[in-house]
Amino acid sequence: MTKENKVVAIQEIKDLLQDAKVVYVADLEGLNAARSSDFRRQAFKNNITVKVVKNTLLQKAMEQIEGVDFSEMYGTFKGNSALMIAETANAPAKLIKDFRKKEEKPSLKSAFVQETFYLGDNNLETLANIKSKEEMLGEIIGLLQSPIQRLVSALQNKPETVEAKAEEAAPAAEKAAAPAEEAKTEEAPASEEPKAEGEAPAAE
Repeated sequence: MTKENKVVAIQEIKDLLQDAKVVYVADLEGLNAARSSDFRRQAFKNNITVKVVKNTLLQKAMEQIEGVDFSEMYGTFKGNSALMIAETANAPAKLIKDFRKKEEKPSLKSAFVQETFYLGDNNLETLANIKSKEEMLGEIIGLLQSPIQRLVSALQNKPETVEAKAEEAAPAAEKAAAPAEEAKTEEAPASEEPKAEGEAPAAE
């Protein structure tokens, strides 16, 4: 590769890295042509950019990126390297895991996700379980909607509940009223009216 070609290649890598929040470096070596094409196709569907790069050029490009010190990742740049740029934090990890069901590769070398560095393939599961911003917002919205849904459900069921309680209370009221009616019918007759004051006794 000529010096001019190297300059162009480094600039292409810089353009990918500039403002990237999700950066993975993976090893695709061992995938045949068909599986490699399939990997790229699935990456495209998931909005993941994949570019096979030379380790030295990748490091030089990263050294020129302002605002992020990628030096922690440099030690993992050995052998075949593929740069993966995405918008969703866990998307590249999930893609790699999916391919690992049938293949030994790809493997994770390192990643820079949510301003944190992950070094080594042993971090793949952790990265795959990171919730994306969309997933977190979905959970928050679900939690906020849950009390509202319960309230609406309660209000919708309230008339039925009140009616059912009224129906249950009616027989009880009838039973309570029955003894009172019976008590009235058994009440003793009133005593004779008293004699008026000053009334003379009856003659013999």
